[in-house]
Amino acid sequence: MSMQAFKKLFLDHPASVDESYFEHLVFAFRFAGRLFRIGLAALIHGAIPAMFETTASSEVLALSEEIGGRRRQMAENNARLGASRPAA
Repeated sequence: MSMQAFKKLFLDHPASVDESYFEHLVFAFRFAGRLFRIGLAALIHGAIPAMFETTASSEVLALSEEIGGRRRQMAENNARLGASRPAA
C-alpha cells in the first residue's frame, strides 16, 4: 500500500475533524456503542411499550445534533484548508 493510499484511508478524514486516528477511533466506537444501546431500547420498547417510551427518539435527536456539529466543524476545516492551499 502506498503512503498516499494509507493517508487517504486512515488519516484524511480524522484530520478533517481535527482528530488523530486514535481519537477518531475512540469517538466512532463510543458512537457505535450508543447506537447499539438505542437499538436495544427500541427493541425492548417494541415488545413492552411502557418501557423506554422516549429513550430512542430523544437519543437519536441528540446524536443528530452531535453529528450536525461535527459536520459543521468538518466543513469549516475543509474551507480553511482550501483557503490556505496555493492556487494551482
